[in-house]
Amino acid sequence: MTGERPVRVLLADDQALVRAGFRMVIDSQPDLTVVGEAGDGLAAVEQVRRLAPDLVLMDVRMPMLDGIEAARQVLRPPDAPKVVMLTTYDLDEHALAAIRAGASGFLLKDATPEELLAAVRTVHAGDAVIAASTTRRLLDRLAPPVDPAAARSAATLTGREREVLAGMARGWSNAEIAERLTVAPGTVKTHVGNILAKLRVRDRVQAVVLAYEAGVVRPGER
Repeated sequence: MTGERPVRVLLADDQALVRAGFRMVIDSQPDLTVVGEAGDGLAAVEQVRRLAPDLVLMDVRMPMLDGIEAARQVLRPPDAPKVVMLTTYDLDEHALAAIRAGASGFLLKDATPEELLAAVRTVHAGDAVIAASTTRRLLDRLAPPVDPAAARSAATLTGREREVLAGMARGWSNAEIAERLTVAPGTVKTHVGNILAKLRVRDRVQAVVLAYEAGVVRPGER
């Protein structure tokens, strides 16, 4: 990472001890730095505007303005930072709303330091941070009826791209998709890029949500 600017992280959580713990872990890394903290949703939105971080760790439940609405406001501009929602429970019903608001996933507050650092780096690199199995369980529990607009978007995909999208929605990694479809991992990566472009979504998580909304996969499918 020599010569590269560290990834600038904003911490938004109403618990000072949580912020302190996350700051200690993040600031221990040469490629990451905490540029600010916020104790409520309104402060988080203001701090993002003032500090222009690369990534925000945002608690789902906060006073003044909840994390979902704060994320929605933060993610509105075209040059918005990435947002990772912090949740206490693995199946928090707010997590799906956070993903729909544009968050790149969510992280449990009791995540290990290694998991936290991996999440920050993964999301900053442009991928999603939600564990695929957790994403799928959330959607299995909360997925809505088929959305016509989502179905129209999915209709722009080729047959092979739909197969790859279905694999993503089932929680398969690129390597697993490549093995099941008997193609090279590089080919799967190309398909994933094409899928994100055609669906006009920012990352893998958004694509998975759209796959459920479009009926490409249905709740409970494996």
